[in-house]
Order: sequence, then C-alpha cells, then structure tokens
Amino acid sequence: MEGPLLDFFRAARSAGLRISPAESIDATRAAQVVGFADRDRLRDTLAIVMAKTVEEKREFGAIFDLFFKRGHFSAGAEPETEAPPGPQPPPGGEAGGGEGEGNGGGGGPLAEMLLAGDQAALAAAVERAGQEAGLSNIALFTQVNLFTRRILERMGLQALERAITAAPEAERTGRLRQGRDRLREQVKEFVEQNLALYARGETEAFRERMLTQTRLSAIDRRDHERMRLLVRAMARRLATQYGRNRKRDRRGVLDVRRTLRRNMGWDGIPFHTIWKQERIQKPKLVVLCDVSGSVAAIAQFLLLFLYSLNEALSDLHAFAFSGNLVDVSEILARNPIETAIPEVMARAGFGSSNYGMALADFEAAHMRLLDSHTTVIVLGDGRGNRTDPRTDILTRMADRSKQIVWLNPEYRTLWGTGDSDMLRYAPHCRVTAVCNTLQHLERVIGELLRDGG
Repeated sequence: MEGPLLDFFRAARSAGLRISPAESIDATRAAQVVGFADRDRLRDTLAIVMAKTVEEKREFGAIFDLFFKRGHFSAGAEPETEAPPGPQPPPGGEAGGGEGEGNGGGGGPLAEMLLAGDQAALAAAVERAGQEAGLSNIALFTQVNLFTRRILERMGLQALERAITAAPEAERTGRLRQGRDRLREQVKEFVEQNLALYARGETEAFRERMLTQTRLSAIDRRDHERMRLLVRAMARRLATQYGRNRKRDRRGVLDVRRTLRRNMGWDGIPFHTIWKQERIQKPKLVVLCDVSGSVAAIAQFLLLFLYSLNEALSDLHAFAFSGNLVDVSEILARNPIETAIPEVMARAGFGSSNYGMALADFEAAHMRLLDSHTTVIVLGDGRGNRTDPRTDILTRMADRSKQIVWLNPEYRTLWGTGDSDMLRYAPHCRVTAVCNTLQHLERVIGELLRDGG
C-alpha cells in the first residue's frame, strides 16, 4: 500500500500541492484505515489530510483521478477466435525479454497475451516494465518516445517482431501486428500520463529557468503573465533579504574594548573574542527608467520590477522618461499593477529618447534626493537620438551620490555605435553592465543590495 502512496505524494507535490512529511505520514495511516477498495472514500480521506485550499482540492482531484487511472487498458478489438488465457508476465517484469519463442508458435509471453486479449496482464507488464525503465524520472515531453521504446523492449518487443516476421499463418501474423500497434499506442499513452503526473513541477521549473535566461525583448506574449509572476517573486525576494539594516562581521579586526569587557570575569584574558562589525544600512535607491519606443518591449518588465521593489522598500524613488522625466513613485505606490504600468506608459512612454532632457529635469527638481548613501540606477540603452547627452549633469550626480549604476539592454559591442552615448556616460558610472534578461537583473540588483546599495 505504501509504494503507490509514495508515488502519489510525489505526483501531488509535482502538481504544486504543499505536502509535509508529517502530512504524508498522516495520509498513509488514513489510507491504511479506509483501504483502496472504495475509490471515492479514499479520495475524500486523502483530500482532507493533503489539500488545504479550494484550489488545492481542485488540483488534488485531478491528480487523484489521473494517478489511479494508470494501468487501465481499453480492450480494443476482440480476438477473432477463442484463445486460452495468456500466461502472466514473469516477476522480473521481462515479458519474454526477447526469449521464449517456442511458446505458442513463437513470440513469447507478450505474443500470448496479445492473442488472448489479456488486458489485465498487459497492464501489469507495462507497469513493471515502466518501473524498470525508470519512468518516474521522466522530465520532458521529448522523452515520451524514448521511454515508450524502453518499456516495449523490456516487455519482449524483439521476440514479438521476430514472430511476426517468421509466422507462416497470415491470420495469426495480422492479429499480432494489430496487437503490437495497439499496444504501442497504449504504452505511449501510459508514458504521457506519467509525464503529466511526475514532470509537471520539473517542466514548470525548466520553463521558468529558460524565461529568466531569455532576452526580455524576445519574451512571447503568451509568457507575459508567467514573467510577471517571476519578476514580482524576484523583486520581493531581494527586498525581503536586503530591505533592512544588517551587520557584517569583519573577521580579522578585533574589537579590543568589547573583548576586554566580555572577559572581565577571567581577569581580561580573551577567552571570548569579539570582532568589529560593519553596519550595512538599508539601501537608498533612485531609479531612472527609459520607457521610450526603442526599449518599449522590455520597459513593462523593468517597471514591474520597480513596482515590486516599491512594495517592499520604503526608500525607493522611481522615475520614468522618454523625453521629460516623470516621477512615478506615487503611481506605483497607490495603484494596482494592472493600472499602474499602463498609466506610466501613457504619461512617459513610447516617445523618442532624450537623455539630456531627462537628466536636466532631474537636476532641476530632484537633486536633493542624492547623498553619500544613495545609489542611482539608470535602466536604458543610452541612445539619445543625437541630442545633447548632458554628461556634465551625470558628473554632478556622481559627485553627490554613492555610485551610479547603468544597466543597458544592448550588448557591449553596440555601445557607442550610431546614436548611442554609452561611451560618454560610462566613465561617470561605477558599474556599467549588460542587463537584458531577468537573470541579469536579479544578479546585478542583488549584488548592489547585498553591499548596501
């Protein structure tokens, strides 16, 4: 009883259900009480223990039905003549394994089961062959044909193929060929069911990894909702980890005064050493985000990142610009995400970039925000359409702030080409980095927040 339940717990976790080890033990004990005979009672019992929310109960029902449907084979075409019951597959799961061609005219136990139409024996043989082939480790849809072939080979496909080729009776050969083709489809369906059961979590994790490594400008529209979830989760993770004052031990720098005070009971002998600590203040960030037409494809993800950070970091000032600079901190703070980003894009987006004008607006109205603890982050490609780049303003911003970090979605080989002013801005920035994927964004922002902005 415990073996199938362990597989079911794994399938449920892959579907997203949160099942702790204690809940697994409780579910196993409950299943031992009610048994497997009454399927509805078992479903209700396990649902009480394992599913906590309405959504989880709905997901639990789907996984339960899919899992306990495994092993069901449709009878398919009935054999044309009565045939004796086929032999049960051997304990090792090798239904012939390519041997035993002398049984019933050749083909081994697999041929006998096909001729007899013994679907129960076929289902048991498929189940055992799947376990031997490691079917529960399937992770990608591209592995369906591979595992289908492995299962059929372990059931004795080679012996069956030789029997079909060598059989003198046309009627028997036709029945074997039909049975083989039907079995191949049934095994493929069985493999696909296992893929749906065990690989959902792995598949989702793989898709998320691929999305974090894909250029933001190349994200397909159908993946936008998933990207929004990833961006918000990443921003909240960073804000939770670094959005507070922290201390870092400076190992190797002894705090003599505190060490002597701590060891007064031992006449000042330093049995317990205390090291000096470096206080890492809560980061202060000022972010300027280019939302012009040249970066409109990725602007929504950058704004979503700012929105998510703004939810958790109190000392963050966000600005968006194409030409004139717009303070969007209040928009991101008071509106839900569904209306905040469209409002920002309506006020500042899709225009022609003019970095000089945006920097001038910042100096005129917001220079007071900068001090020695402030990090300025610029998100943009640095292409000002051949307008005055106003590097003098960026110089004054660098003098007043802790550092300027410029994150550019273009590759470095394109910096300085055409109307790009990146090579003029770069000397005034402490960090210039290519940032065109979610992975880049998380790494760069994470490093800044770890060091206190």
